[in-house]
Amino acid sequence: MTDLPESDADALPEAPIAPGSISAPDLIAALTDEEGRLSVLERKLAATVLADVNYATNASITEIAARAGVSPPTVTRFCRRLGCASFSDFKVQLAKSAYVGLRYLKPESVTSTASEVAEDIVTKAQNALFEMHRGLNLPAVEEAVRLLAGAQMIHAFGSGGNSSMIVNEFQNRLFRLGCRVAASNDHGMNLMISAAAEPGTVVFGSSFTGRNQELVRCFAMLRERGIPTIALTQSNSPVAEAADVVVSVDLPEGQNIFRASSTRFAMLAVVDIIANLVAYADKPRSARILRGIKEQLIRHRDGDDRQLLGD
Repeated sequence: MTDLPESDADALPEAPIAPGSISAPDLIAALTDEEGRLSVLERKLAATVLADVNYATNASITEIAARAGVSPPTVTRFCRRLGCASFSDFKVQLAKSAYVGLRYLKPESVTSTASEVAEDIVTKAQNALFEMHRGLNLPAVEEAVRLLAGAQMIHAFGSGGNSSMIVNEFQNRLFRLGCRVAASNDHGMNLMISAAAEPGTVVFGSSFTGRNQELVRCFAMLRERGIPTIALTQSNSPVAEAADVVVSVDLPEGQNIFRASSTRFAMLAVVDIIANLVAYADKPRSARILRGIKEQLIRHRDGDDRQLLGD
């Protein structure tokens, strides 16, 4: 399409979307115009908005028009074409989009050869482990171990891809030390378990963001009933505030949306640290149970004791 004078471009027929039909993520997607539906002037406006979303959400219609080199009426028509009732409604929807994550719509340019990706993943994992170790609250770890080592029953709550994996690994590490432990990834089940928990129970919860409101609800109920709770989560988060003992992991993730969270390496290392200390709390029992497990693996699978110590 060739550039037209603004008056001519404004006269082009439009295909408006029903007001209120666009959600925040769809509004940003519309602004990126991957389908090529916007006119020349609309593309200028879209580029102006996407270049500085914070500015656009606070600027007046005159300011945005001047920065894009169009007229205020063009801005109004543009907002309606995107499904917004008005310019004010457009700014409200645009402000909401900040919580969706613009980086997912325009991912940063990243290297993608096998060598570069391998180096990136390993480096980020190493950095995550180093930063976790440097900031680890050892008194909190020791208190968590004291509670776990003395518990008659341990429940581990975690939902979502990462926290589900963490609590399942938590169970995997502790059962072999003689602990009565069960992991649950279901919110409804966690609530019922919390309501049924008896004295002698300890509940461990994992939340990468610390914003798992279902876990907060369970922790609040458990606190009222005098059941101690341990959280592996971000500090100063709702989950941290609801827990009795907090082992915090606060790590930056970077901007690469394609790389899996390196924080999970740090969280797994914390689980290993806790499990190792629980084993040391009663070495004879831990050694006896581990030996029994290993004997069964040798007898029914390995045939000798030259394989890895784990399963």
